[in-house]
Amino acid sequence: MSGWRLGFLAAPEPDAKAIDAIQSHSRSNPTSVAQKGAVAALTGSQDHLPKWLAEYDKRRTYAWKKLNSIPGITCCNARGAFYLFPNISKTGLRSSEFCEKLLEQEKVAAVPGIAFGADDYLRLSYATSMANIEKGLDRLDKFARSLGR
Repeated sequence: MSGWRLGFLAAPEPDAKAIDAIQSHSRSNPTSVAQKGAVAALTGSQDHLPKWLAEYDKRRTYAWKKLNSIPGITCCNARGAFYLFPNISKTGLRSSEFCEKLLEQEKVAAVPGIAFGADDYLRLSYATSMANIEKGLDRLDKFARSLGR
């Protein structure tokens, strides 16, 4: 349910109350559709999960290895998200400029790391098909190599 902005917490009651006091004033409540979807996801069949987890692991591992093979880019492996957060500091570009040029020249969309307080990084999703991941990362590789740094 990536992107539905829905979650839950298990914590000691004092911690849960403190977290609720902060969260309730900083985020809106989930929609009724998201709540019903979460109930179905949590109470429905889980038979598909091993296949899905294996597929996401394959995508994540491929993207992580590919990113680390690109000159000027390093990346830690994700451990619980559909995103990788590669470091682009050695390319000589800040995240917004890198993303703008990558989109313009290679038609690849990435989220500038500055949106997360980290201007030397990009956020890339691997919640798409393997074919899209391969194509996008090949284009990112071409773009990074064109920078000649």
